[in-house]
Amino acid sequence: MRNKHQFARKTWVRFAKFEKMRCRIHKTHPLAPPARPFSVSSLTTPGHQRFSRAQQKPLLNWHLAASIKSVALPADPPLSKIAAELAGTPPLRDALQWFVRQKQWINEQHLQLCRVPASTFFEQRRAEWMLAQFRALGCVARIDRGGNVIAHPQENRTGPYIALTAHLDTVLAPRKDEEVYTTPDGRLHGPGTADNGAGLAALLAIARVITSFPDLSDDFRNLVFVANVGEEGEGNLSGMRYLCRQSSTGGRIQSFLILDGPNVDHVTSQALASRRFDVTISGPGGHSWSDYGFANPIHALARAIVSFSEQRLPSTGSPRSSYNFGIIEGGSSINSIPTLARTKVDIRSESPLKLDEIAALLTSTVEQALEAENERATGGKVTAKIKEIGSRPGGRLPDDAHILQAVRAVDSHLGIRSHLDCASTDANVPLSMGLPAISIGAGGHGGGAHTPQEWFHPDGRELGLKRVLLVLFLLLRDLDG
Repeated sequence: MRNKHQFARKTWVRFAKFEKMRCRIHKTHPLAPPARPFSVSSLTTPGHQRFSRAQQKPLLNWHLAASIKSVALPADPPLSKIAAELAGTPPLRDALQWFVRQKQWINEQHLQLCRVPASTFFEQRRAEWMLAQFRALGCVARIDRGGNVIAHPQENRTGPYIALTAHLDTVLAPRKDEEVYTTPDGRLHGPGTADNGAGLAALLAIARVITSFPDLSDDFRNLVFVANVGEEGEGNLSGMRYLCRQSSTGGRIQSFLILDGPNVDHVTSQALASRRFDVTISGPGGHSWSDYGFANPIHALARAIVSFSEQRLPSTGSPRSSYNFGIIEGGSSINSIPTLARTKVDIRSESPLKLDEIAALLTSTVEQALEAENERATGGKVTAKIKEIGSRPGGRLPDDAHILQAVRAVDSHLGIRSHLDCASTDANVPLSMGLPAISIGAGGHGGGAHTPQEWFHPDGRELGLKRVLLVLFLLLRDLDG
C-alpha cells in the first residue's frame, strides 16, 4: 500500500508541475481549463494518467488522492510527441531559436576558450576562465577541490540535480594564441577545438540561453553545469571520479548528460573499460664499443613490443579489443648502451575478462623478451617493472533507461539519426556506479582529434544545442524529489 501511495503522490506532483508551467505560459489560474493546444492530456508523462476534462476538478486536497484505488492508467502518448509539443511552446520555442540568432557569440566564446591552454594536469587557467564566464552570465559558480568548475543557473544547494558536463583538458595545448585560429570558411583550427572545445562552448551557450529567458528559470533550477578536469590520457577520469565519489554535489546528481566532441551521430551508452601500463626495462648501461655484449634495455623493450604486436586482436566482432604503444623513450646518446627504456601502453576491451587476458599477455611477453636478451648477453643483465598507471571502469546503460528514451524522443523530433556506441568517456565513472549517464556530441563537425591538425566547423551546431536543451528539459521535468 505504501508503494501505491508513493506512486500516486508522484503522479500528482508531476501533474502539478505541468499545471504550473502551463499557467506561467498562458497567464491563467492553476485551476482554469487548459487552452488548446497545450492541454493537460497532451502533457501526460510516461507511466502516468491522462486526465479527461471531467476529471479536471479543483484538487484542494490533492495529497489525499493517494488512497483512491480506482485510478485508471491508460496508455501513454509517445515521448517524441511530448517533446514536439513542448518545443512548440513559448518560451522554450524562443529559446531554441536563440541558438540560431547567437551563432557569432557562441563561435567567439569557442575561439577564446580554446586559446587558454589546458593540457591534462594543467587545467587551472581554463577552469578560472570558465568560472569567470559562468559568473558573468549570472550563474552561481565555484571551483571544487577536485579542480572542477561547478555552476548553477541559480542558487540551489539541495538538489536533486541533472548534470550537464564537459571536460576541460586537452591532449595537446596551444603555446600561443595564433595556434588557434579561424579560416574564412568559418572553420576553427588548433589543439582541442573539437575535443573538447565544442563541449565547453555548449555549456556556455546553454547557460546563457537559460539566463536570457527568465520564464525558464524554474524549469532549469535543478540543472548543474560541470567543466571537469582529468578526462584525457593519464588524467584517468580524475575530475569525474572526484565528482561522483567524493563531492557532496555529485551525491545529489541523478543523471549525467556528458558533452564530448561535436558530432551528433552517436550516443555513448556503454563505457569502454581500459587499463594503462608503464613498462620500464633497466640495465647497467655502458660504452657501445668497450661494453658491447651487455644486455640492452632498448633491445629488450623492442623485442617485447614486437612480440606483443604479433598477437593480433580482433578489431571487429564481439568483444572488440585494442592496444596502443603511445610513448617510447630511453637512452642518452648514440654511442651509449642505455640504462633505461620505457613505453606506455593503452589497452581497451568491451569485455573485462578479455581486458585482463590482454594485460596478462603483456606481462608474459615482457618476461620472454627479458629472458631472450639476458640469454644472449655476455655481461650485465636487464630487469623490468610493469606499473599500472590508469584503469577506467566499464558499465552499460539499460536500453530502456529514461535518459535514452529522452534522447531518442528528441532525435525523432529534430530528425537526428544516431546510433548507440561503446567508448571511453567521462560517462565511464557514473555508469560503473549504476548511475544513468550518456555521452553525446555538442553539435557541429570536427576531426583530427588529439593531433596538431585538429579542427571544428560550426555548421549545424545549433541542431546539437537544441537537442541538448530539449533533452535537459525532459529530464528535469521528470526529476525525482
